[in-house]
Amino acid sequence: MRPASVAETVQPPRLVAPRRLLPRGAKALVSLDAHLAEHGPLPTSALLRSSFVGELARSGLTGRGGAGFPTARKFESVARAGRERVVLVNATESEPLAEKDRLLCRVAPHLVLDGAEVAAETIGASSIVVVAHAHCLEALRGASAARAGRVPFTGSCTVERAAPGFVGGEESALVNWLNNGKALPMSKPPRPFERGISGLPTLVLNAETTANLALIARHGAKWFRAAGTVEEPGTLLLTVRGAVARPGVYEVPLGTSIADLLELAGEAPPGTPLLVGGYFGAFLCRGARAAAFSREGLAPHGASTGAGVVQVLGEEECGLMIASAILRYLAGQSAGQCGPCRFGLDSLAGEFERLTAGDTRASRAQLSSWADQITGRGACSHPDGTVNLLRSALKVFSEEIDRHAAGHCVAASPGSCR
Repeated sequence: MRPASVAETVQPPRLVAPRRLLPRGAKALVSLDAHLAEHGPLPTSALLRSSFVGELARSGLTGRGGAGFPTARKFESVARAGRERVVLVNATESEPLAEKDRLLCRVAPHLVLDGAEVAAETIGASSIVVVAHAHCLEALRGASAARAGRVPFTGSCTVERAAPGFVGGEESALVNWLNNGKALPMSKPPRPFERGISGLPTLVLNAETTANLALIARHGAKWFRAAGTVEEPGTLLLTVRGAVARPGVYEVPLGTSIADLLELAGEAPPGTPLLVGGYFGAFLCRGARAAAFSREGLAPHGASTGAGVVQVLGEEECGLMIASAILRYLAGQSAGQCGPCRFGLDSLAGEFERLTAGDTRASRAQLSSWADQITGRGACSHPDGTVNLLRSALKVFSEEIDRHAAGHCVAASPGSCR
């Protein structure tokens, strides 16, 4: 289930949001000269090593790849290793609905590479590895080549192609891909910060997170906190797609309401469900549109910021069929190295397909029981993410399941979320 590419759009003026990561109106790569003219040079290596981790902690930056882990704590964990280290930038963006990291790396690759250099200088790493989706590989390689001899960083920087498949973006799978060509997640220690690329302590950062490092290094924690909320500062890149007039990638402060975000994207049907967070996200009803797009704001609705995705279902679309297709996709994308993935996800997808087909022998109770048995028992987060989506679909589309059992599809007619 591979969706069509999202058109890159310019925000309309109603919500005036900071443009920090994405150059205003830019759809093509920003050159190194233009980048330096806009942002200026980075702080010196000595200054970064002496004070940046503290400034990063004060900024409150958290990972933008889905987990939301405090970035400063990642730095501290790797720095304690006490030997040669590696910085690994994760620009794989294996989430099928997301486009935000790809766009960022295509139009502002120097901001991403700046952030990688900030990380390397701060923790004393002599090598940077960027693993990128095919859509932004050329932009990052070209930007890396353009920096040779023009930026102070003297270590190595290589840009590698991402592994195919959904689980290839998980950090331990990413390390395995680089070490032995197999994108398999690992559930047991040592973790990448202890022993990662070539057995060295490895700091793994999402591309958007990395770009924010470059801005915090230049402007400081107070500047970074001028956007967002007290608990969750900064801006967030979000891919908005589906039944909206202006699908695209938007940069908004954390805490922006879903309703305001959809108004930016234009003319979303007022009563249709949403998929928030991507394939490991959750389906939400209309009442959730007032929620703030932040971990705190989405938690009461059983959702999270996830991969930075809001998919708006159209009035002519059947949410059950969409959920069923995603569950089947996720079952087929597992690494196949543990029981919950090899057997559990296929069973979940099959039983949900029977519900969608209106088979009265299919059981919601059985699905819930299987989900409980799977949760927390996988070699990585793949089973748990799949179960999260399943549970939200069972809740949001409960009445639709009943209608399908009666031989009716709710597409183009009032549904339970309206």
